Amino acid sequence: MPKEKPAKDSLYDAIYDVVRAVPKGRVTSYGAVAAAIGAASGARVVGYAMNNCHSVKPKVPAHRVVNRNGMLTGKHHFGEGVMQKLLEKEGIKVEDDMVVDFTNLFWDPMIELSL
Repeated sequence: MPKEKPAKDSLYDAIYDVVRAVPKGRVTSYGAVAAAIGAASGARVVGYAMNNCHSVKPKVPAHRVVNRNGMLTGKHHFGEGVMQKLLEKEGIKVEDDMVVDFTNLFWDPMIELSL
């Protein structure tokens, strides 16, 4: 009989699947990812998952997940300036740790994935 995955792994896998769907050049928020997996008040859990995904395969583009205002609140988990550089490499402008034009770059998984 196959062993069941722990609930945390299953939850993180669901989070990672949503984040992997965020297109290059777009961003989403912790809360939007949480809502997409049915955990509307689980933004903090999404943050924990992003902090733990750096060695996960296939790669999870955690740099595309920002707070609800477009701020790079998880930047310290990437190393000095890395999150901003990754976003800028995708054509996303960042000023003062904020995504410029956040409203137009925001990718809502509930809409885009038709959930």
